[in-house]
Formats: sequence, C-alpha cells, structure tokens
Amino acid sequence: MEIPYTKMHGLGNSYIFLDLFHFSIEEEMLADLAVQAANVHTGIGSDGLILIHPTDNADVGMRIFNKDGSEGKNCGNGLRCVAKFAYENNLVNKPQFIIETKAGNVTAEVFHEGDKVEEVTIDMGVPDLLRQEIPMRGKDNGRVVGESFEISHHPLEVTAVSMGNPHAVFFVDKIEEAPLYELGPMITNDSRFPEGVNVEFVEIVSEKEMHFRVWERGSGVTQACGTGACAAVVASILNGYSQKNTETCVHLSGGDLFIKWAADDHVWMRGKAELTTQGTFYWKRKS
Repeated sequence: MEIPYTKMHGLGNSYIFLDLFHFSIEEEMLADLAVQAANVHTGIGSDGLILIHPTDNADVGMRIFNKDGSEGKNCGNGLRCVAKFAYENNLVNKPQFIIETKAGNVTAEVFHEGDKVEEVTIDMGVPDLLRQEIPMRGKDNGRVVGESFEISHHPLEVTAVSMGNPHAVFFVDKIEEAPLYELGPMITNDSRFPEGVNVEFVEIVSEKEMHFRVWERGSGVTQACGTGACAAVVASILNGYSQKNTETCVHLSGGDLFIKWAADDHVWMRGKAELTTQGTFYWKRKS
C-alpha cells in the first residue's frame, strides 16, 4: 500500500504526518501502521504517527499514535507541526485557528514570513492538578505537589500534572545526573499511574530558566516533549521555584521552548516546527 507522508519535528521530537484531507485509511490499520512507520530500521523512523484530519468541531483535527501503536491524547510538539502544516498547505486560511485533539480543542497562532511559518504559539489550556485527573492512585484527591515517591530504593518527590496527558515531574540538582534511563521505564509503568505516565526530570536554573529531560509514555526517551515542558513549568510554580504569568525558557535536548502559565490559568507554549521530508511509504500491511 502506498501512503503519502510528511515527516516533521518540533525540537527533535519527530512524527510522521498523514494528511487525511486528501487521503484516507481504515481505522483498524492505524496502530500497526504507526509501529511499522516509526521503526528506524525498516520504516521511516519517528517518535510516532500523527493524523491531520477534517472535523466538524474545529478548523482541523489531530490524532496521535505513539511508536508502540498506543493512541495518545495530546502532543505539544505535534500541535506546532500540525499548525505549520495546516497553514502552509492551505488547510486553513488564517493565522489563528482551532485544532481538535483527543484532550479537547486548542487555539494555535502561526507567525509567518510570506507563506512559511517561522514560529507557533499554542494555548495548551488549563492544567488538571487533582489526583484523579492525572490519574494517580492515592488516599486523597488533592494536588500532588512534592509528594514522597520511592521506587527501586530511590527516594524521590513527585509533582503530578495533566496537560491532557499525565506527567510526573521530578526536580534534580544536576540534569546530567538524572536517572532517566534507569527510572524512566519503571515510573512510566508504575501501578500508581493506572494509565501510565510521562516522566520528566528538571533542573531549575533560575525563576525563568530550567533544564529538562523526558521519558515519554509509549515512546521512551525523546528529544523534546511540549506537554511535558508545560507540565514542568506548572510544577515549578506549584513548588515555588518560578512565578505565574512569567515566560520560562525550557532547555530540552532538542532545543528551547518558551512556556507561560498565565493569570487566567491557561498555559501558553511558544516554539518552532520544522519540515524534514515528504514522500511515499510503501507499507506491507500485516495479513
């Protein structure tokens, strides 16, 4: 089966995008397609698959599949790429528009020179902070801020935030010493998170700057995670390291994002999205 695709990345967090405004594919194919296309050895290679599709509820719709075939609800880097693709390919004809995700609708604004998008700002919405909203198991349903969290004999403190998908944020003194590869896969599958969780280690540099590393649920270590960067800034404010309504520079492995938790509780993300390649994927569907 010949599948036209576009590959894009946001700060190294790469996805394969299918334009379902001009192409169709059966629902039951999607999980297997995501796994095969994302394979760096026998496919295209990416952190997952994103569908850009028509919808009656917004200007454009987005669905995300991780490279293990599981479907996610939201993706900050993916949103910026979708916004760039939609504007540059005339799926929308205005610089500010609405994108539908499984976690709800978000507002995107593109900043362009001519017909080329240089930067994208996304209103990521209001974070969910109560335990059952993450979701995370526990005795109470309050906010999870600096809560004791021991795993594999490592005493940690976790702050939990949902940005439409769950995040467990841990603050460390030195980002280079963060046990990302050791504890990331353990935490993401820990029974305290019934739907799994994205795992972030964060080093605070100042009130307006932090270093960030991530183990993503369903994908493992990635170069960047937009919703994770948003969750990290929210967690930093909840723990008193940063101030609300102030833009923070988040240094990810793939580059920088600029995040602000505004006075109205909406989280704003600003950053770039880049086109990598376009072509045809010759997919051998499993029988």
